[in-house]
Amino acid sequence: MNNTLHDFIAGLPKAELHLHIEGSLEPELMFALAQRNGIKLPYASVDEVRAAYDFSDLQSFLDLYYAGAAVLQTEQDFYDLTMAYIQRALADNVRHVELFFDPQTHTSRGIAMATVFAGIARALRQAKEEHQFSGRMILCFLRHLSEVDALNTLAAALPLREEYADLWNGIGLDSAEVGNPPEKFAEVFAKANSLGFHLVAHAGEEGPPAYIHSALNILKIERIDHGVRAEEDAELMAYLIRSQMPLTVCPLSNLKLCVVKDLRQHNLARMLRAGLCVTINSDDPAYFGGYINSNFIASAQALELNREELTQLAKNSFCASFASAEKKLIWLNELEIYVENWR
Repeated sequence: MNNTLHDFIAGLPKAELHLHIEGSLEPELMFALAQRNGIKLPYASVDEVRAAYDFSDLQSFLDLYYAGAAVLQTEQDFYDLTMAYIQRALADNVRHVELFFDPQTHTSRGIAMATVFAGIARALRQAKEEHQFSGRMILCFLRHLSEVDALNTLAAALPLREEYADLWNGIGLDSAEVGNPPEKFAEVFAKANSLGFHLVAHAGEEGPPAYIHSALNILKIERIDHGVRAEEDAELMAYLIRSQMPLTVCPLSNLKLCVVKDLRQHNLARMLRAGLCVTINSDDPAYFGGYINSNFIASAQALELNREELTQLAKNSFCASFASAEKKLIWLNELEIYVENWR
């Protein structure tokens, strides 16, 4: 890639809509928190952890992901984790993030729900005050667990809703997709919908296009996380183009988890050029080798994306967010000015 396009991406205003905050836990911070909390890790060094980041599939990644999350114990830990991500996001000119967090990963270890919320929220509120950085929290259910567990998790979180009304506005579904179809969580999503939450779900990453149909028609989601297998279903593709249903695509994640064997095979560019509302995101950047600008750069290089297409991807990220119309307009105007000044 030429340096000009690289520089264009570096300064491009953008939003990130598919970011698991636990997946931004870098090995250095993992070791620091383990030491602070007296936790013995199954790895002797940072280098040994990085060597373990050679995944064969989603499950092999999740095994390491949950082991790493064990170091998160206190409000300060969740604050430090979130603030570390925010610093990287600011460096990549991210204006807005809608981050996923997985309370069940922590409450199952005896960590209080309030502890998780408080640490993440404190970092987001500080970043807003100091940097005008905008953030929202999307509480995700782990789909390999039962719907009863998800319902209990929602019930445990709801008493915190008023305190975090400025930040918590979404419900999502993540973790191991295969064998855990969206309809497994129909009741809890209906409950969340009745409460006025924005709804998203992982679908069509490793799971088939039928999972995307179920997420749309049964869970009533407003945004598809991943969705790359939609291309296998012509009728579904036509609907996604017509409705402009957003897809939060994570190219380097797909490469690392062997959804594609070579980034040049990725269908991101084809979907974008077909008229779908696709966005670029980093998913679990500490584990998958790249934050959002790295995903933009790698995609531009592998798929020969031009400046207009990169601008459209950034525009899509703002339009697909759950931010207010006023905030979207501010960011889109900033994007337009940036692109005009580049010419």
